[in-house]
Amino acid sequence: MDANVVLIIISLIIGVFLGWSFQSRINVSKVGRLEERAKKIISEAEKEAQNIKQQKSNEVKQEWHKKKHEYDIDANQKKQKHLAYEKQLNGREENLERRAELLNKKERELQTNQTDLEEKKKTAQIKTEELDNLIAEENTRLERASGMSREEAKKLLIQNLIEEAKTDAALSLKEIRDNLKEEAKREAQKIIVQAIQRTATDHAVETTVSVLHLESDEMKGRIIGKEGRNIRALEAATGVDVIVDDTPEAVILSGFDAFRREVARVSLERLISDGRIHPARIEEVVSKVEKELLEEALRVGENTFVEVGLGGAHKEIFRHIGKMKFRTSYGQNLLQHSIEVSHLCGIMAAELGLDITLAKRAGLLHDIGKTIDKSIEGPHAIIGMDFAKKYGEHLIVLNGIGAHHDDIPMEHPISSLVQSADSISGSRPGARRESVEGYAKRLEKLETLASSFKGVQKTYAIQAGREIRVIVEHDIVDDMMAEQMALDIAKKIQQELEYPGQIKVVVIREKRSIAIAK
Repeated sequence: MDANVVLIIISLIIGVFLGWSFQSRINVSKVGRLEERAKKIISEAEKEAQNIKQQKSNEVKQEWHKKKHEYDIDANQKKQKHLAYEKQLNGREENLERRAELLNKKERELQTNQTDLEEKKKTAQIKTEELDNLIAEENTRLERASGMSREEAKKLLIQNLIEEAKTDAALSLKEIRDNLKEEAKREAQKIIVQAIQRTATDHAVETTVSVLHLESDEMKGRIIGKEGRNIRALEAATGVDVIVDDTPEAVILSGFDAFRREVARVSLERLISDGRIHPARIEEVVSKVEKELLEEALRVGENTFVEVGLGGAHKEIFRHIGKMKFRTSYGQNLLQHSIEVSHLCGIMAAELGLDITLAKRAGLLHDIGKTIDKSIEGPHAIIGMDFAKKYGEHLIVLNGIGAHHDDIPMEHPISSLVQSADSISGSRPGARRESVEGYAKRLEKLETLASSFKGVQKTYAIQAGREIRVIVEHDIVDDMMAEQMALDIAKKIQQELEYPGQIKVVVIREKRSIAIAK
């Protein structure tokens, strides 16, 4: 048993030794292969490093050659510039030398001329003294011959020269004034005629009453109401007089405010259509109709701005422009008048090279003050200007609104265009109506004003007040005074009278010699 154990142990020892020996050989073999592989990798790495080194060396050489080439080009360019500068400096130096020579030459000539001038000056002084002595001797002889002193003769000569100069100046002034008037008249006529031809429109003439037609006269009783309560409520709500008389199948609405008349007319139509007519219903319908018409005025204002070709504006500006549709001025619809003035201003501004947009805007808004509450005191031009200023309108537009009736000074040519366009639109035949009484008073004032000048014998207003003929006394007023009198009368008319369009002043001076043969 012991021998077997010993054999087993010996066998194990021999097995272990053999295994170790075999493993050692394997390890030695692996180490050899790894060393060979390492040597191979190192060899390849050295070759790759050599290639990289060669490549980088080539790149550095190329970069150096490139930089050297660029440097050579830059150096050549700078050299060329330096050569050009040097050439330019040489040229300037030559020019300076030539100029110096010219200056020296001119200086020598100047010295020569100065010497000659001094000699001529001495000669002139001698001749002047001789001439003064001759003039003094001649004046002494003239004084003895004429029996007048030197001062008296001088005064007489000056007086004659002054009178002659006055006459010549008056004739020249008259000729210049006539030429300027003729030229300005032709140009103004051309511009105004073009503007009128391009904007001519029909004008709807309205009155202070509106007529509402009824289906039958039985409706009049319902409109009046019990003890007249319905008609009183309608008049109180609208501010319009409701006249129910013997006119068949019609009710008359009377009032100077066309907007209120329209509110009353539409309200009454709706009440009749609805059939419920009593004070509470009347107030409700009137309030609703008034709101609707204000909204319609807003839309009309916006459409008007689009029609005229203008940009935006404040909502209140639109609303008040729209309210012009329901208002008239001397029978002329205010909205149509304002649109026409706007077009006229734009056309004339284009002819004169002014801002067309500002001219149109000023023309459209010039009468906006007439739509403001009547409780505000003051001229409508100033009221309209303040209203437009509140909503941020341009200063030129504000001046055009405020100055179109000369309530404030005109600060821009567009203001004159607004005034002219307003006169053109208002004075066109048939555009406006005027009462007989107002017409007679205007002509009477015109004749009285012209008669207030000294030397006026008779005055006649003709052509519906568009011309005033003034006959003067020939022994008091001469031709030059007559020319000036026409200007003075025209100026006084502009300052003191209000009138549509323009007034022509004609001063007539004539002398009649009468003899009787017997």
